[in-house]
Amino acid sequence: MKNVTDSFVSLGHWPSAGSFGFNTDILATNPINLSVVLGVLIFFGKGVLTDLLDNRKQRILNTIRNSEELRRGVIEQLERARARLRKVEMEADEYRMNGYSEIEREKVNLINATSYSLEQLENYKNETFRFEQQRAINQVRQQVFQQALQGALGTLNSCLNSELHFRTISANIGILGAMKEITD
Repeated sequence: MKNVTDSFVSLGHWPSAGSFGFNTDILATNPINLSVVLGVLIFFGKGVLTDLLDNRKQRILNTIRNSEELRRGVIEQLERARARLRKVEMEADEYRMNGYSEIEREKVNLINATSYSLEQLENYKNETFRFEQQRAINQVRQQVFQQALQGALGTLNSCLNSELHFRTISANIGILGAMKEITD
């Protein structure tokens, strides 16, 4: 405890203590300014970004659940198709003498159609997932950009006072006047 109080007492004995001034060393002040701006952005933007990501996560999970339900439906269709296939196979035994090749063709067509339907559903599910994921990423990027832009505009507006604003307008009018004289 004595070491802590000694360090505070020793601060009063610094020769530069008590003087106040602006640090004009750009290399020393920019990292401080950047760290303050980044700290403020992280502190205030973290909650919004977390909420956005949570909402996007829930939407993606809902999409995945819907896709899983569709997948279950297709699996049920596949099971019915397999049951039908078993029935067709039993009938094939009865009709083996008369139409074995016809039944075999029907069986292959049924399996191919079911496999094709299942493959299309799987492709649709993957495509939907990729689309939702890309949409979520784009929305988060856009919102982060808008927040950064609003922060920059707020900082810029707070830094401009009326005299600086008047000087900027006057300089721009002078530049435009000089450009007009050049073109004439």
